[in-house]
Amino acid sequence: MKRRIQRISHTLALGLWIGLASSCTPKLGNTLVEDNMMFAQLQLRVAFDEIDYARTNETPESRKKREKNGWGELTNPRNSEPDGTLHLVPSKDWTSGFFPGELWYVYEYTQNNFWKKKAQQHTDMLEQEKMNGKTHDMGFKMYCSYGNGYRLTQDERYKEILLQSARTLAGRYKPQAGIIRSWDHNQKKWQCPVIIDNMMNLELLFWATRESNDSTFYHIAVNHARTTLKNHFRPDNSCYHVIDYDTITGKVLKKNTHQGLSHESAWSRGQAWALYGYTMCYRETKIPEFLQQAKKVEEFLFNHPHMPTDYVPYWDFDAPEIPNEPRDASAAAIIASALYELSLYDPENAERDKERADKILENLSKNYRATMGHDNGFLLLHSTGTKPTNVEVDVPIVYADYYFIEALLRKDRLEKTGKLF
Repeated sequence: MKRRIQRISHTLALGLWIGLASSCTPKLGNTLVEDNMMFAQLQLRVAFDEIDYARTNETPESRKKREKNGWGELTNPRNSEPDGTLHLVPSKDWTSGFFPGELWYVYEYTQNNFWKKKAQQHTDMLEQEKMNGKTHDMGFKMYCSYGNGYRLTQDERYKEILLQSARTLAGRYKPQAGIIRSWDHNQKKWQCPVIIDNMMNLELLFWATRESNDSTFYHIAVNHARTTLKNHFRPDNSCYHVIDYDTITGKVLKKNTHQGLSHESAWSRGQAWALYGYTMCYRETKIPEFLQQAKKVEEFLFNHPHMPTDYVPYWDFDAPEIPNEPRDASAAAIIASALYELSLYDPENAERDKERADKILENLSKNYRATMGHDNGFLLLHSTGTKPTNVEVDVPIVYADYYFIEALLRKDRLEKTGKLF
């Protein structure tokens, strides 16, 4: 009760700080971007208090489990649990870089050193991950955090950490198969699994190519993208989640899912990763088939009969109880961010792409936003992690917030300058 009173008092103080009138859902800015970025600042200040509380009050069971599994100290938020508690993760968790990434975006928007210092603090917790070769998630962890940090500060230490992260990621490349191995777990199930999510980690390798003048990174990224394009997609341009490879012959052994409804279903966030990943790959390479693939994925998404009218997908396009299935706000945020970029490369459909992205942001803002001062400081509700195992179903999840802010900033730049980068 004491913590709740402190949190409410803190939030009210923040309301007075920006001169808000007393209201449950006040309008914080004159535009969609201004409104949401002010809301983000308020919520993230709440998040700092919740993070401190969660670290201080970690349960003995949680600590014992963490130590038994060899996990390090708790770092950044991942999600709210169904009971409302905040779930913090160690640096090795694939989501650990999104929260500092959010802070860097807020610093970029505000140019307020308060956010810079907070971003530095939450980024520095992850440095040891530059040597963690047991995961493909180096882009998610290190590029979202250190990558945004380096872009905004040109800190040479960040650059060296990122280059080492890229070298570590490149160490997972399997040349015979032409892919970067995604997971090391479930070895009895898969020989060499590659997930569609891995497309997102290629951005770190493209960055490393420019910064190091070492074309090895580029060739690994392009080979992975081409192999994924060849093997991950169905005739309707939906994608599988997991492809299992023989690393000696490059032969496809299995086409599976891990988080979707079934092996042949279209897991929504996987489709979002594909859209974003191939759009980004086209930016970095100008290889035409990458742009074509992004456009094909968009066509699948927006022509699908189960795409809701608000463009916030159900967790799987083939979920059996639609419309009574959980949504995935994270998938929507990823799609919106990707569409703003795609609009730059497809002039014929640019206005349509921007309109779709705008509609997603408007609906997320109107119907999926958290309650100010609550929800552990998260921005969006109603994301779904892994429904088949009942993990993170219909809860706030950090990567939804990250891509939501990214999409807002992309909208802002496009409208003001006509550019993103």
